[in-house]
Amino acid sequence: MFKGLPSFLRHVGPGVVTGAADDDPSGIATYTQAGAQFGTGLLWTVLLSLPFMIAIQLVSARIGRVTGKGVAANLREHTPRSFLMAMVALLVVANTINIAADIAAMGEALQLVVGGGEHFHSVAFGIITVLLQVFVPYRKLAPILKWLTLFLFAYVIAVFMVQVPWGQVLYDLVIPKLQWTSGYWMMIVALLGTTISPYLFFWQASQEVEELRLKGGGRGTEAEIRDDLRRVKQDTCIGMFFSNAIAFFIMLLGAVVLYAAGIRDVTSAAQAAQALRPLAGEFAFSLFAGGIIATGLLAVPVLASSAAYAVAEAFGWPEGLERRWYEAKRFYAIIAIATLVGTGLDFTAVDPMKALYWSAVINGVVAVPIMVGLMLLASKKSVMGRFTSGFKTTWLGWGGVGVMGFAVLMMFGDLVRPHF
Repeated sequence: MFKGLPSFLRHVGPGVVTGAADDDPSGIATYTQAGAQFGTGLLWTVLLSLPFMIAIQLVSARIGRVTGKGVAANLREHTPRSFLMAMVALLVVANTINIAADIAAMGEALQLVVGGGEHFHSVAFGIITVLLQVFVPYRKLAPILKWLTLFLFAYVIAVFMVQVPWGQVLYDLVIPKLQWTSGYWMMIVALLGTTISPYLFFWQASQEVEELRLKGGGRGTEAEIRDDLRRVKQDTCIGMFFSNAIAFFIMLLGAVVLYAAGIRDVTSAAQAAQALRPLAGEFAFSLFAGGIIATGLLAVPVLASSAAYAVAEAFGWPEGLERRWYEAKRFYAIIAIATLVGTGLDFTAVDPMKALYWSAVINGVVAVPIMVGLMLLASKKSVMGRFTSGFKTTWLGWGGVGVMGFAVLMMFGDLVRPHF
């Protein structure tokens, strides 16, 4: 199935694709904005979020592999219906806004490189991503997504094209510079909401279910489950480390190029690429712009599919990217609607990048109750049997809940505090 892939790509799975999809064009915009606004002062958030991100994604993947069902399907059986529907509705809204921002950034980036109309490019990207998901089965789509992860190395290369004060970078990486302002805490919540994002929970669990279906559909013996869980752990750790490393390099590029040049406001990934052009050179610009397009092609299917999985599982509809379109019509309809509505938002007066910032904040807020639900599921023997989460994963998972909750409370506390 994956014979055309390099050896290391054949041995990675949903975890690496999930991590790469986290660094989508809208994520690139958020990371670049953090660097442009606060310099290297927020690099520490990458180290902070990594262990918690690994833990919660590992919990999501384990739930999918052990139960043979996605996150929403498990929540439907063990949480109040009103809670599930509220979470799914917010997920769909946030994902649709994210799709709009990603497709807009892809269109703008291609326009910067080859010219033409950005709206024409956006429509083309919207149609291509829908067709990929509807007509390419999972067993053929997975290798395409794996290949696209390689393009994220463009941001690593771009950093080494500019001068970096590594001493200052290392200092700010381990010594936080806290600011007690709403803008600072909103940026932290946006970064955490971009990094530890609810759609990734739904996506990775559902992809583990897809992998099971490719093997025949059964959950397997206890020995087979244990073997798969070892693979899941390795795959998730590699994927999340890769994701946060790329986020670090993107934020660093924004800090050492844009912040240093006095450019504080970046409204899109394409604008960041354009701003880099005279400051970092043509090659760095080309790498940045090409990365936007490639990561968008990876991320938009993940965003649309995760929304479709969540809705279909919540209502008990047939779902899965390995099914043909006529076997799961409502599942594929959600994919098409989310993608095309997202594309359509680029033709309205709504600024998708401003909406995106708030959707990242919403993701940060919504992630907290969903993470609580996941941690409770992972600890239930009635759900996981003999494969409940271990002490370390449990401790880090609840630690992630605490970190996300604290950042959200700090943000809201500063918003309501009187300013004189």
